[in-house]
Amino acid sequence: MAKVDLVTRIKGIEFRNPLTVASGTFGVRDEMEALVPYEKIGAIITKTITVNPRKGNPMPRICETTGGMLNAIGLQNKGLQDFIENKIPYFAKVKTPLIVNIAGEAAGDFETLAKALDKQQPVIKALELNLSCPNVEAGGVSFMRKRERIVDAVKAVRDATRLPLFAKLSPELGDVVDIAGELIRAGVDGLSLINTLKGMAIDVRTRKSRLANVTGGLSGPAIKPVALRYLYEVRKHYDVPIIASGGIATGRDAVEFLILGASLLAVGTATFANPRAVLDILKDLTVFCAEEKLTSIDALRGSFVDFKKAHTAECGG
Repeated sequence: MAKVDLVTRIKGIEFRNPLTVASGTFGVRDEMEALVPYEKIGAIITKTITVNPRKGNPMPRICETTGGMLNAIGLQNKGLQDFIENKIPYFAKVKTPLIVNIAGEAAGDFETLAKALDKQQPVIKALELNLSCPNVEAGGVSFMRKRERIVDAVKAVRDATRLPLFAKLSPELGDVVDIAGELIRAGVDGLSLINTLKGMAIDVRTRKSRLANVTGGLSGPAIKPVALRYLYEVRKHYDVPIIASGGIATGRDAVEFLILGASLLAVGTATFANPRAVLDILKDLTVFCAEEKLTSIDALRGSFVDFKKAHTAECGG
């Protein structure tokens, strides 16, 4: 099988391949390393970090649903100081680019996080701004609904760090294409599309929600068509790197997102059923490229053929 060059470059960062893991689905430090050697994947995206520790939402806060799962974890984490003291030393030894996901309840929180994490270069290669988590009352969608607050948060982070910034967006925020444009103008270097969609599930015996939080974020194959749609629409308007996520569970899924121009592919829900999913997807992607006689992943990335335009050209219109 011919060798395929999978190297992906974004803002001066070199990723050995385009496969990464979605925030909150891969432990908080080294829990998955025995199953997935970190040096085999393109990047690691951390669980969301907040300034202060968060206990998260009450149990139950995860349930399976048709074509995916609902989660209402509530950004549980031990806070910024613990991350710097106990996680950074570990990741400093890992030879895989680290992207840190951050969230706050006000622009000042984002600024505090960005300033502190900026000092952790070169261990940290980029920040992913969680502007759209649907599982928390203070922060996430509830707080960020007002667009000016989203922009303020981005500007605060941009002023506080030289690190590349990715804004993680959900359709729950409204017009994703329009918001993406505002955030690019405010200083983000790229986007993460898409975060979960708000959903719910009912226990028909008890008549209660299956989540203590009532609603949660829907992820998995069920949202893949939505994720593809937003990747397509955003790429039509903006030429920025995009971390794509939303139902990537197979090599074929990965190929679809790459055809639409995704830079990195974040695997999330699939890892709950198969912790080695990211490696299986990487293998299948490599085989596909070899079968298509593609020597570089760049030959696949952004190769989408617009049906209407192609049909018009064939008809001489």
